[in-house]
Amino acid sequence: MSKLIREQAEGGRLHIDSPLMGESLVSRALLATQGQREVFRMHPDVNVLKIGGQSIMDRGAKALLPILDELLKAKEQHKIILMTGGGTRARHIYNIGLELGMPTGVLSKLGDKVASQNAEILSVLLAKHGGVRIGHGDHLEQLTMFCQLGYLPITPGIPPYGFFEHPAEEGMIPPHRTDSGAFLLAENIGAKSLIYLKDEKGLYSDDPKKAKDREKLEFYGRISVSELTALNLDDLIVERPVLRFLKHSKVIKQFQVIDALRHPEHILAALNGEHVGTIVYKDE
Repeated sequence: MSKLIREQAEGGRLHIDSPLMGESLVSRALLATQGQREVFRMHPDVNVLKIGGQSIMDRGAKALLPILDELLKAKEQHKIILMTGGGTRARHIYNIGLELGMPTGVLSKLGDKVASQNAEILSVLLAKHGGVRIGHGDHLEQLTMFCQLGYLPITPGIPPYGFFEHPAEEGMIPPHRTDSGAFLLAENIGAKSLIYLKDEKGLYSDDPKKAKDREKLEFYGRISVSELTALNLDDLIVERPVLRFLKHSKVIKQFQVIDALRHPEHILAALNGEHVGTIVYKDE
């Protein structure tokens, strides 16, 4: 427990004596002592759902409206925050930015605008049902209150790194996009679950949309993050940083990817704890 101490010299300054006083905060020995305590969970009953931009939003009313109907049913039984992807328009703006030689941080800022547009679209479509758009980090401590009052909070999925986005390991495209943002939010509010709404059943050994023979693809219904990382697949159904986040997470122990496009009813099933897609879990 921290306490106040005063320097011995006459007129000595007052300090707060704490275990971190004078530490560099990069010592491995020090950091190893900081991860053993239980993490406070701000919203342990809130479920984070990320709706795909390219996989769902870009497909228009035929794809989106049945999913919104299921989300409205689900919010009567579960506390939910909905996060939006960027989709095809984000890819288009990345392409323009890359041709113009824009750095990764600028591309991140540009992609954020598209995810924000999708959040705005959903908030308008759901306005009469309690849909309300919130900004990055706005009112997150009030999520449970929003849900209890019948609202469905919606926020852009891309994390607000902006100009401070990490350099990409390969290429220039921002590595932390909307899948990453959904995980980071879920982890830091202490969410009950994290579910990605996509247009595929889950994770395959390759992209089923590009594979010449889909029947030969291996489907992974349940896999640990270490096993998935070791496979070193050429393509993934979620952004690669999500696997690193899960490996080091303190709260989120797994996430599920489901086919909400063909099976909107799987949304409520997943919220009820059913295994209806691919579950990636943290190694014990």
